[in-house]
Amino acid sequence: MESVDIAYGDRVLRVYDVGTGVPVFWCHGTPNLGKPPRPLFRPGVRWISYDRPGYGGSTPVGDRPVGTAAADISHIAAEFGIERFAVAGHSGGAPHALACAALLPGRVTAVLAVAPLAPFTAEGLDWFGGMISSAEGSLRAAAAGREEKERYEASGVEYEHEFSEADLATLRGPWSWLGEVAGSALPDGPGPLVDDDLAYVTPWGCDPAAITAPTLLLHGDRDGINPPSHSRWLASRIPGAELRITPGDGHISVLDHASDGLDWLLAR
Repeated sequence: MESVDIAYGDRVLRVYDVGTGVPVFWCHGTPNLGKPPRPLFRPGVRWISYDRPGYGGSTPVGDRPVGTAAADISHIAAEFGIERFAVAGHSGGAPHALACAALLPGRVTAVLAVAPLAPFTAEGLDWFGGMISSAEGSLRAAAAGREEKERYEASGVEYEHEFSEADLATLRGPWSWLGEVAGSALPDGPGPLVDDDLAYVTPWGCDPAAITAPTLLLHGDRDGINPPSHSRWLASRIPGAELRITPGDGHISVLDHASDGLDWLLAR
């Protein structure tokens, strides 16, 4: 897939641009490269995405809040002459998509957030509740600070995803693409993953309640990596948000409904 490096101050963003039609910015998960989601390619959609700082060809930026994605995407959109666009993301990419909508009112036309995390500051939410032990351990290490998170990653602990059979079946289909963007995301070590996880457990730099664009939250009711309680909290906070909790789905198999989510997005 072709990419272009765009200068942004004293750093670089590696950007991908595929297709023609309605512009949709894709925010990738953790740890992934930023290539747009091939299983969702279709005529009439222009997918634009980028490697978050530290991943792929994008310059690292330490201590970057989730909300910095809005500035990155705004800069890319300006370079491409795009005024209005939709945003979408899965897993760790979904909070970045939501923050973009919160910080760019009037420019973001609609938001699709698949299996998102809520802000760590979410009042009334048991943020770690329902997480599998490896997800909780990884994020609790991040919550203890950079030094502890780096120590955790250096310890060689294995991250056990505990994928359901539905998840594994999805990974054997078109969404096997996830293996491509995850498998080559950290050639120089876990630095970008550390930065992502630190961002998830610090303030976003925005409030989801500020989102005015139509928002669809998709979540599987068996997701133990990002529990569905996070989407329920977000739905209670974002004005007019639509929440779809799909029975039997985990963190990956919920992506089987992403094409319907894209239909919803394009209709807005």
